[in-house]
Amino acid sequence: MSRAHAQERPPAPEPLPIPVLDSHTHLDIVVEQRGEPDATPDPGRITAEIDAAVAVGVTRLVQVGVDVPSSRWGAELAAMSPHVLATVALHPNEAPRVADLDEALREIEALAALPRVRGLGETGLDYFRTGEGGVEAQTASFRAHIAFAKRYGKALVIHDREAHSDVLKVLKEEGAPDTVVLHCFSGDAEFARECAERGFHLSFAGNVTFKSAPHLREAALVAPLDQILVETDAPFLTPMPYRGRPNAPYLIPHIVRFLAELRGESLEDVCTALAANGERVFGQW
Repeated sequence: MSRAHAQERPPAPEPLPIPVLDSHTHLDIVVEQRGEPDATPDPGRITAEIDAAVAVGVTRLVQVGVDVPSSRWGAELAAMSPHVLATVALHPNEAPRVADLDEALREIEALAALPRVRGLGETGLDYFRTGEGGVEAQTASFRAHIAFAKRYGKALVIHDREAHSDVLKVLKEEGAPDTVVLHCFSGDAEFARECAERGFHLSFAGNVTFKSAPHLREAALVAPLDQILVETDAPFLTPMPYRGRPNAPYLIPHIVRFLAELRGESLEDVCTALAANGERVFGQW
C-alpha cells in the first residue's frame, strides 16, 4: 500500500437499518490527524465527522478522555453536541507521567460530576507500555477512578492490556461500580465468560475483524448479546477491509455487520441490542 493510499479515508459503508452508537472514540485525535487541531471543540471543525457517522446510522458517539486536557475537551464537546456524550480519565499510561497525580485526579473528579459526562475512562492497567516502575501510579489512579464512578453513578470504562488478572483483582478489592465496560476487549473466550458472569460489558473494536485475532472472535461468540458494545477507538484499529487506513466513527457498520455474521444473528437484532446496551450503560443522549 502506498503512503498516499494509506492516508485515504475509506468510503462510507451502507447505512445500518437501526441506529447504534460508537461506544469509544477519540474525535480530538481524529480531527487533529485531518489537519484541524484545536484546543477546544469547535462544532464547525468536527461537524463533518459527526455528520458522516449519523449518515450511516451511528447517531450516538462516546468521546473518551485520556488526560486532563482531552477530558476537558470531550466534556465541552458533549455539552455542545446532542450526538455526543463524554467519559473522562487519566489513561493508565498517563498516570505515571503527570507531575501531580493527586491534582490531576481532582480535575478529573470535577469533570466527572458534569451531566453530559457519563463515564470514568479510559482507566485501568497497561503492562505493555508501562514497566514495573509505573504500576503503582497506574493502580492508584485506577482505584481513584473506580471510586469516582461509584460516587457519581457513572460507567467505568477500562483499558486492560496484558493485565487481565490484576484488573479483576483491583475491581474485587475496591468493589466494582454498577456499570463496567471492558474497552477494546482483548481477552479470550474464557476471560469473556468471566467478565460476563460479573455483569461487565465487553466492547469490541475493529481488531475483532483482523485475521490475526481468532481469540477475539471466540470471545465475541460467547459474550451475551445484551452485554456487547462496539467501538472504533478511532483513529486506531480500522476494521477490515481497510486496516491501516484512517479510522472514524462512520466505520462502525463494518464491525456491526461482522459481528452479526460471526454470531449468526440478524443485523436488525444486533443493532437493536447494541442501541439498548449503549443506553443502559451511558444513559439517554
